[in-house]
Amino acid sequence: MNHVIAPRAESEEPVHRADFAMGEHSARHLRRILRLYLNGWGLAAVADAAELALTELIANVVRHVPGRRCQTFIFRLPDGDGVRVEVADGCPTVPRVAEGDVLDEGGRGLVLVDAVADKWGVEVRRDGGGKTVWFECLAAAPGAGAGSVTPTVRPAPRP
Repeated sequence: MNHVIAPRAESEEPVHRADFAMGEHSARHLRRILRLYLNGWGLAAVADAAELALTELIANVVRHVPGRRCQTFIFRLPDGDGVRVEVADGCPTVPRVAEGDVLDEGGRGLVLVDAVADKWGVEVRRDGGGKTVWFECLAAAPGAGAGSVTPTVRPAPRP
């Protein structure tokens, strides 16, 4: 069953949660939801980067998670200057950067996430029953650029 929890109208809680079985067009719908929240929070400046990173994480779910079920979480950071997006699933396999030829069709998703997000990482559930892949995009981080913070899991450099 698909399920969405959005903040109540009277609540200032800056979070959106959705639990879906992902399909071919799911990333498009989640990008729209993300952009609506970012615009509402005054964070339109990070929308393009956040949408690209979200698309890559959802593509990984569609390609690699049995049953394609995941939960997405969208949080406004406590200082209000950025967004954190989490994609959690029940698959214990930790995503990794696929090393291959430059003409390969896949394997660049986490490289893109690293390029556009200010922080990202993977948190494995303690019981081994899944993981959460997350990223943060900051609206204005003085001296910080995309990928400036060491993520929990960092892709290996490519030759």
